[in-house]
Amino acid sequence: MTLKLVWGVTGSGDKLPETVAAMAAVKQQHDIEITAAVSIAGVRVLRWYKLTEAVASLARSVKAEKDANSPFITGPLQIGEYDALLVAPATANTVAKIVYGIEDTMLTNAVGQTAKSDTPIFIMPVDLREGVTVTTRPGGEKLELRIRRIDVENSDKLRGMEGITVFESPDEIEGIIQDLERRRAAQ
Repeated sequence: MTLKLVWGVTGSGDKLPETVAAMAAVKQQHDIEITAAVSIAGVRVLRWYKLTEAVASLARSVKAEKDANSPFITGPLQIGEYDALLVAPATANTVAKIVYGIEDTMLTNAVGQTAKSDTPIFIMPVDLREGVTVTTRPGGEKLELRIRRIDVENSDKLRGMEGITVFESPDEIEGIIQDLERRRAAQ
């Protein structure tokens, strides 16, 4: 039976190419139907990284945010029309809003409302450890960023939230999909 997943894409370029590659790999290896839910900033960043077409080719549909409830993905997530919500990569802004219950974007609203149901949520924050991290710019050049303590603290708080599983790397997506398949088979 086909696994149905909502993949939330925020405005983070960090780990974005690797996440798209991981989603392409699971799409090839599993019976999975992906609905991409892309934030307003996510649309811009996908375009900047020239990944818009790649995401569109992986997804049954791409839902670009208009406001916090449009397009409407929260209801179908809550009532189990999807097997999971996976947000990757998640910006520090998205993580902070989720941690403090601010549901003013399509993805923060989806997480907040889906957490009230039995639908599992998986989030990959990009800011996990204080210090300097190296990411890749759209043209392939390296960029050093300093990760702030507040952003790391919010990622840590996210780990403690009920109904949310935090993961650290696109390499973990394969295992998440396998776990979801096992869960579905056991039902």
